[in-house]
Amino acid sequence: MNASASAILKQLKSLGNDRYCSTMKKHGVVETLYGVKIEDMKKILKTTGQDHELALELFDSGVYDAMYLAGLMADSRKMTKTVLRKWLKQAKSPTLFEYTVPWLAAESQHGHALAVEWIDRKNEQQAAAGWATYCSLLSITPDEELDLPEVKQLLKRVEKSIHEVPDRVRYWMNNFVISVGCYVAPLTKNAINTAEKIGKVEVDMGETACKVPDAVSYIQKVEQRGTIGKKRKAARC
Repeated sequence: MNASASAILKQLKSLGNDRYCSTMKKHGVVETLYGVKIEDMKKILKTTGQDHELALELFDSGVYDAMYLAGLMADSRKMTKTVLRKWLKQAKSPTLFEYTVPWLAAESQHGHALAVEWIDRKNEQQAAAGWATYCSLLSITPDEELDLPEVKQLLKRVEKSIHEVPDRVRYWMNNFVISVGCYVAPLTKNAINTAEKIGKVEVDMGETACKVPDAVSYIQKVEQRGTIGKKRKAARC
């Protein structure tokens, strides 16, 4: 590990917050954890800028805070399938395998291929990552560049199997329905129809206060705001 990575790790450790650390553990973080708030990570990011090689080192550190920061720091254009697959295997916490890795995958040129690949995995974490990646793809990709027939087929797949899959996959299948309804205007009605058929989605959210959003009401709120089909500039936030 070079001096820059060591210095960042030292800085992250100094910014650790015990209360935030406790909160993140309740959200399933299992890696070594300092408890650095995202707003503080972004302050570090302002000083380093986008540094892909540094990001690779930080992710390999196995420290959760450094791994999350690495996801913000990495250059998605330089992310290869090999690295993205490796990162997904290394990611043990939901925040990493459901957000960090899917965000980067979706922004890379390999987003669709990996989303489809991971969705079919039997491993709960990897399947959840696949659905999460597809959600991000829908949010940033122009409709004319999406495979709409495939999206329709995935909606049917959700309808048939959502109540039979593991918790994290179920959570992201529900989010997929919401993402289709909110970001893909030509399929909003299809998404609402799917949401109505699947009904209430139950997921064990552990010790957190998080709730599973109701897909129908969520999409309808976006309709009322008049922002159906409005794409995001980037997956990462």
